[in-house]
Amino acid sequence: MSDPIDRMLDAAESGKSIIKNREILHFTYIPNTILHRDSEQEQVTQSLLPILKQSRPSNLLVYGKPGTGKTLVVKKVLSKIQERVEKSNFPIKLVYSNSKNETTLYGLLVSLGRQLGLNEKELPTTGLAISEVFKRLLNRIREEKLNAVFVIDEIDYLAQLVVKTGKDILYQLTRANEQLEVGSLTMVGISNDLTFKEKLDPRVISSLGEEEIVFTNYNVEQIKKILEERINESFIENAIEDPALNLCAALAGGEHGDARRAIDLLRVAGELAERQQSVKVTIEHVREASLKIEENKEEASLKSYPLHEKLVLLAIMKANGSSTGEIYSSYKNLCKVVGKDGLTQRRVTQMLSEIELSGIISGRLIHQGIHGRTKKYKLTISSEMIKKSFKDELTLQDII
Repeated sequence: MSDPIDRMLDAAESGKSIIKNREILHFTYIPNTILHRDSEQEQVTQSLLPILKQSRPSNLLVYGKPGTGKTLVVKKVLSKIQERVEKSNFPIKLVYSNSKNETTLYGLLVSLGRQLGLNEKELPTTGLAISEVFKRLLNRIREEKLNAVFVIDEIDYLAQLVVKTGKDILYQLTRANEQLEVGSLTMVGISNDLTFKEKLDPRVISSLGEEEIVFTNYNVEQIKKILEERINESFIENAIEDPALNLCAALAGGEHGDARRAIDLLRVAGELAERQQSVKVTIEHVREASLKIEENKEEASLKSYPLHEKLVLLAIMKANGSSTGEIYSSYKNLCKVVGKDGLTQRRVTQMLSEIELSGIISGRLIHQGIHGRTKKYKLTISSEMIKKSFKDELTLQDII
């Protein structure tokens, strides 16, 4: 019997691979043709056309569920505009940041500043007031006479940061042109949350949503066509069985028409098939890939939680199905064990509501007659998943 390591290395060396181009299966890949999005491409182009006429476009808000092609279309339209204006004397600067990847307002503004060409000395990674960071961004736009387009993906996360810090950078960004004698700043916000504007200051709403475009969900048939296009470019011929393709489309189509999830499923299923040295991707590979993606998503989400939210989750795990008061008591005990000062009961109750929105826990109101009512919470994921996600956090190792 051959050694399993040698067998896999031999297969890799001999070039036996069913995936011929992995880049095409990555979410950052922008295809030459974006299927089923002609109308949306026209609307985004129309909105940004004033750049070609050397004037400032309106701020734009793009809405739609995850995986409906929003970022893809905006990036493609902007790159095409960039190609055309590069030779003109109207300097535009396209700046992209995903606010979900930034945990602080400061970090987000520094990310935008770096793309405007501000180095560490001109814009340090820590130590300045938010107002000073913003001032330095505007100074750069003014000095270079730039017509900047700030694309802020998952802008709903930025709105949450604004609420948490009380520093309304969104208002400042949307009103930046009032402070610019030369150059300009246009905001393109991309959001997965159709209700996110409800959380904003009314003054921001009027200036941010000067134009709005809504991306509708893909249906199963459209997702299947998108997958077929990617398969032709990324896999060797006849590498995907039809039932596997149909399942990828059905699983993603059933979840808000998410083409990105469908492509992820295809990629992971292809990688699993390769590891098993299978010559085809089967329906079993897709099912296995679906479980793997779900686990990875939950784990990544849990790892990103701040320490006190992790402690609250561990308190729920240890007192599963318990009331807010019992969870708070458990949380305070855990804080003592790890040597941290506990937050107030009011703040922990607020945290429980925030965590519930993510779907990791579920709560239900219990009426207690003359004692009023209380809310009981329980985990919707396994205790093992929480332990696995938190095992590398040194502070928590004694209590997991």
